[in-house]
Order: sequence, then C-alpha cells, then structure tokens
Amino acid sequence: MNKHLALIIILALLSSCNRGIRHNEGPHDLLFSDLPRSWDEGIPLGNGFTGALVWQKNDRLRVSLDRADLWDLRPMENIGLPEWKYRWVCEQWRDDNYKAVQEMFDAPYDRLPAPSKIPAAAIEFDISTLGKVSRVCLAVATAVCTVEWENGTRLELFVDAAGDRGWYKFTGKMIPEASLVPPAYKKNSEVDNPAQVISYDLERLGYDQGAVTTEGNSLHYHQKGWGGFSYSVDIERRPGRKQTEGWWSVRSHYPGEGLTRQTNPSSNDYSSALENHKAWWKNFWEASSLELPDSLLERQWYLEMYKFGAAARADAPPISLQAVWTADNGQLPPWKGDFHHDLNTQLSYWPAYSSNHTDLASGFTSWMWDRRETFRKYTRDYFETEGLNVPGVSTLAGEPMGGWIQYSFGPTVSAWLAQHFYLQWIYTADTAFLRDQAYPWIRETALHLSRLSVTGDDGFRKYPLSSSPEFNDNRPDAWFPEMTNFDLSLTRWTFSKAAELAGILGLEEERERYNQMLSEWPSLAADSVTGLMIAPGYPYNESHRHFSHLMSIFPLGLNDISNSADDSLLVARSIDNLVLNGTDYWTGYSFAWLGNIYARAGRGDEAASALRTFAECFCLPNSFHVNGDQSGTGKSKFTYRPFTLEGNFAFASAVQEMLLQSHRGFIEIFPAIPAEWKEVSFSSLRAQGAVLVTASMEEGRIKEVWLKPEKGGVVRLKCPFNGSSFTSNFDYEKIPGGYSFATAPGDEIILTSRAR
Repeated sequence: MNKHLALIIILALLSSCNRGIRHNEGPHDLLFSDLPRSWDEGIPLGNGFTGALVWQKNDRLRVSLDRADLWDLRPMENIGLPEWKYRWVCEQWRDDNYKAVQEMFDAPYDRLPAPSKIPAAAIEFDISTLGKVSRVCLAVATAVCTVEWENGTRLELFVDAAGDRGWYKFTGKMIPEASLVPPAYKKNSEVDNPAQVISYDLERLGYDQGAVTTEGNSLHYHQKGWGGFSYSVDIERRPGRKQTEGWWSVRSHYPGEGLTRQTNPSSNDYSSALENHKAWWKNFWEASSLELPDSLLERQWYLEMYKFGAAARADAPPISLQAVWTADNGQLPPWKGDFHHDLNTQLSYWPAYSSNHTDLASGFTSWMWDRRETFRKYTRDYFETEGLNVPGVSTLAGEPMGGWIQYSFGPTVSAWLAQHFYLQWIYTADTAFLRDQAYPWIRETALHLSRLSVTGDDGFRKYPLSSSPEFNDNRPDAWFPEMTNFDLSLTRWTFSKAAELAGILGLEEERERYNQMLSEWPSLAADSVTGLMIAPGYPYNESHRHFSHLMSIFPLGLNDISNSADDSLLVARSIDNLVLNGTDYWTGYSFAWLGNIYARAGRGDEAASALRTFAECFCLPNSFHVNGDQSGTGKSKFTYRPFTLEGNFAFASAVQEMLLQSHRGFIEIFPAIPAEWKEVSFSSLRAQGAVLVTASMEEGRIKEVWLKPEKGGVVRLKCPFNGSSFTSNFDYEKIPGGYSFATAPGDEIILTSRAR
C-alpha cells in the first residue's frame, strides 16, 4: 500500500505552508478565511503535555496556553467524613432518606470550585494594524498552524511534538510583538466575597494574582495555587528586521513528590525544533492510514487521530475531558476538566489499539498503575473491601471528586478501566505486560467485586445497590436493588477475563476459581421485544444519551452476532429498540458510540449514517465535539456546546471497526462497510494478537491483504475474497470460513485476488 505513504508525504509537502510555495491544502486540513472568534473554535495544537488554541479575541490574535498537569488539588470537603461509605448510602436509600446523600456527596461538586483543572495563560499579538486575514491553515500532516494576512504578513505556530516548547515565527514588514496575558484569577483585587463573582469564575479559587515580569526579550509569569502548587510560563522573543521568532513553555511545580514528568527539552532554535517536530508527526502518520469513498468520514477520522496525537503520550497524564485545551474564558472548564471514568476516559482511548498507537495508549494504563495505592485506599475507605476500585470522577492524583455518586463512586469503575489493560495486552501480545500489569489489575478488581457482592434471593450474587450511567440522573431511583446490565456486564467480563488470563499464564487453580465465580452471577436482563434492559423489569423505553445497558455489545463483546442465532437476534432487538426510542436526548458521543455498535453488528450503512450525523451536527468548525446539536436540524434537544473529547475519539474507533475486526478469534477485513463503498483501503491497522493488517478493495472486490504478525503464532483470517481464487506467498491451512497461518515473528503474508 505504498500510495498511503505517498499521500502522507504529499500532504507534508503541500500542507507545511513553507514560504514561497503556493498552498495546495491537504484534503484533511483545517482551512479558514479568518481567525476563529471563540476559544472553543480555536486551532488546536498539542503534544500530550502542552496545548494551545489559536484564535482572535477583539483585535488581538490569542494563543491560549495549557498544560495537562495544571491542577488545583485541594480535597473535596466531604470526602473522608464518617458517613462517606457505600454502606451508609445503601442505608439512607433503604430508609427513604436519600436527600441526605445528595446534599452530602453530590452537591459539593457543583458548589465548590475545586479540585479542578486550571488554565495556564495566553500569548497575544496586536493585529489591529495588519488588515484582513486571508488564510488560516492547520496542516494535519505536520501539525503546523499558519495565519496569513493580505498585506503579506505571515505567522507560523506549532507545539513541539518532540520537546517541551511551543514556537512561533512572524515574517513580513509589520510584525507585532508578543505579550503575556495571565488568567483572571483576581479580576478585581477589591472583591474578596465569593458571592460577588459568577459561580464558575476562576476568581473563586481564591488565588493571589500572579505577576508578569519582563527581562530584555523574555517574559515570565509565575502563579501560586493551592497547597504549595505553582506554575510558570516563559516566553522568549527573538526579534529581527523582517522575521521574529519566539518560544513559550509552561512548567508545573508540586511540593514533595511530583505528580508529573517533565518533557524532553526542545531544540534551542526554531528550524531544528520544527524539523524534529515534523519527524515525530511523520512517524505518527506512518503508523496507520486509510482511504474511504466517503470524504467526510475520511477527513473526520484524520482530524480525530490528529487530536489524539496532540493529546496523548506514553509519559503524559491521561486525556481528560478537554485534554490540553482547557477553557480560556475566565471560568473553570466544563465539569472542571476532570477525569470522568464513567465513559469519557474510556471512549477517549478506544481508537488507540487498532490504529496502531498502543504506545500512546500506554499513558493511560501507566497513570492508573502508578496510582494503585491511592485507588486501594479509596476502595478500603469507601467500599470497605479489599482489592481495587477507581473513583468514577477523579483528579490528576487519582483522588475522588464526587458528583452524582451512582457513577462518581460506582462499584464497577475499575472493571471498565480494566478493559484497557486487557486491550493493551491483546493488541500487543506483550507477555511481560500481561504478567506484570494486566492480570494483576484485573485480579485486584475481581477481588473487590467479589468482596462487595452479597447473595440475592435467587441464589446469585449481586451488589447491595447497582446503577446504570446516567439513567435517572442522581435521583433515588437511579439506584436499583437488582443488578443493572451495566454493572453485571462489567462484572461478568471481569471474571471471564480473569479466568482467560490466568489460563494463559498457566495459573490453572486461579482459572478454575474465576470460572466458578463467573457462574455465580446471573444472566443479563433482556426481554423478547426490547432486547437488553437497563435492569430486570426496567426496559430501555425513553431516549437517553448513555448506552450503558448495551455495554455487553460494545465495548465488552459479551453479546455478539457470531455467538448464536439467539445472540444475534438479541443484538438486533437491542439496537433497534435503542433507535426506536429516538435521539431527542442523545449527545454527540451517543452517535459515535452507536457507530461502534452498528459496526460490531455488521450494519455498515447505518454505522456510516450515525457517524455522518456526528460529524455534521455535533462538532464545531475546528472539529471539537460539543455534546449538543449545532445543526438546527433537531437531531437532539440538547443544543448546548460544552466541549469534551470522548465523542471525537469514539468516532475514530467506529471507522476502524468498520474496516477491521479481530475480537472473534480471527481477522475480518471490511466487516461493516456500506454496500456502496467499492473503493476503500487501509494500511497497518492493528489486529488482536499483534498483527498489522493492510488491505485494499477495488471495484467492490478485495484486491490484496497483507498480514504482518509482530510476535508470530497462529494467525486466523476469515476468507476475504468471497469465493474468488487468490494467490498466497505463505503456506496456510483451510479452516471453517477461512485460513490459518503458522507464523514466526516478522513474517509477511501477502494474499492477492486473481483477476476474473
């Protein structure tokens, strides 16, 4: 598939916006005739640690700066109270005194300004004398933003993917000077009464405003936060006659043991930094690529993967709600920019595995692994169990933040997070990771779940109370006395995978024990009309944004169309009932999630339709997902625009699910593409078992399939050629429905369809 690499090289050349070259934009670039006028429509740049948004505020070009580890980490005032126990919550619910729970554990999240993610600062350039902007370009291939004016002035910006700085370069006859603008932590020094400020103003954090100092061509800003935390922003300006370069950096300072790692230093000159930066992005795009006959879906996939490359690193904090693009509007970010583990972080890493970016996904599992003791303490203190659970809403340090406690203190949070340990293992076949992290995490999760469970009247295990995000919000009836399908799916998945991994590791007694435990839990609740239910006797019968009752279809794969005719019918009924109840109260991520579900069910036309709705109706011009319907076409009654990223990354995952699936024990090529797609290809998508796959379809027929097993072993491929004859450079054995290859590490299998 050399044409994929050629496309990337062409994009790099055409979209890099080098002076002297007329700009032939790449098909996936962001291109505008003017600067965005709000922060959430800004051009996004980032490297996992440092982020920037390029936009215009009044008559100034503004570069909003952020860093992933800028956090006010003061503890929630209600965490650790004597009543702060799952057991106490169950008692209040049974005694019809749930208002006490809401006031003590739900309300403080909304009332208190922290803990919270916080912004860094902004760089501003006075562009009032430059005249009209003629072109704004984000070159996706190189992650470089260019702004051009009609008078010939030109600005180039990037956040160094290989270092710790952001860079800018102005050229032209009229070059504005950079200024550093701190956040408004103290808008009015005379106002000290929190009641006199808007509830979400940064001023409510109570900081003394930091000062900006100047030394020659350097600007410095230092801001003290809570509990000894502080951060600094530095800008160095390098003025010239017709060209001015400069760089910025943001650094965090925590007392005692650090909560973050410092990134590698950038090169000290613009050209070298840009060269290293472009090399990083070249390697990123060479990891995988695709071509679709639907230009909207293809472009959106590249934009989503661009944001993933800008937001994720192996040694950076995980992707939070807004990642490295915290709100720059004088207020706290939506939902405090925190880590929501009842959906958001999980969906954000869905595309990492089959897109061949498991290295970047490792930042998520590493963060969780490093905070095991924090999570164990939370589990002991709140659930009073052994083992490990994770707060459903957490800080950078992994501490609980509260909110709607059915989900922020949910009993099965660590089980959904455990799937990412499993996926990291199954897509890399890294036996050391399996032994040292994946299995231990799942084992500790299983221990917590078993200790928390009780025996119900039917003789099966259950939890004292169960919930299903985010049905019935935080009302008392958001708790169910019987197991919800959400909690039960995650529980059954945990014990099933614990048994599977124990078997792989040769731990036969543990495997048998987990299989026995699995048999002690009930089956999922379903009926013959609506399919999978929220809980026994509680069907999905009204529009809702969170498909938590369908976890067993996707992402867990417990119910699959390949299992049996009954399971295939259950999947179909569940999906059809979901759609039948309408999209009135869906958000953008609902459509992206639905795309994944449709793909798993082999319904490619419907998957593509759901993804088109997401891209057209729930994204801003810069491609940010903003939850509400922005199209005015009535796709949802939610029309607000809080920016979060999980929908973007779930979209990318769904496209990949349409092109390649491997969860059924064999590799399937184009398992869920629309019937009208006749010309489609992808390069180096990753299948389970650490197999890289490249495939092309021409005129509706699969032309060629390349398989490259990194670790060797048996590779099973579902027959991709629809009965047509083919040639193979590798010996194979016929198996029902496909072929089996006995491989060694690094082998390459090439299957080519014979022309008719």
